[in-house]
Amino acid sequence: MAELKTKVHDGDVAEFIKSFANSDEKISDSFELLKIMEDVTGSKPKMWGQSIIGFGKYHYKSDRSKQEGDWPVIGFSPRKQAISLYVYSGLEEDLKIVNQLGKYTMGKGCIYIKKLADINIDVLKQLMQKTIQHLECKFHTER
Repeated sequence: MAELKTKVHDGDVAEFIKSFANSDEKISDSFELLKIMEDVTGSKPKMWGQSIIGFGKYHYKSDRSKQEGDWPVIGFSPRKQAISLYVYSGLEEDLKIVNQLGKYTMGKGCIYIKKLADINIDVLKQLMQKTIQHLECKFHTER
């Protein structure tokens, strides 16, 4: 089994945002997301791998393979094309919440937004809370 490359470490989150985000707006949105996610989780942000900012952690074991590891409860990355939000549990019932979010696209494991102004922050917080609740029920989480 291959070892996961995305692991938590003590990298400087603020320095990462300043050096990685490619616009003033994305930097500003990233610092706003830090506040929002810290408020919702009660956790301090930590760097995960080279480009993910995560809050809390849980240990998972895949139902489909032998893969297991640690992952942030929620998080984001200010990537070049869009901000990747790791805030969605994948539950079909949560799609109703996602559909109220605003302007976004979805990937396999995350939601992509161009800027915070494109989405409803209250809906984002609700989605985060539902994801946290789901993960707390399914896995042991640390915050």
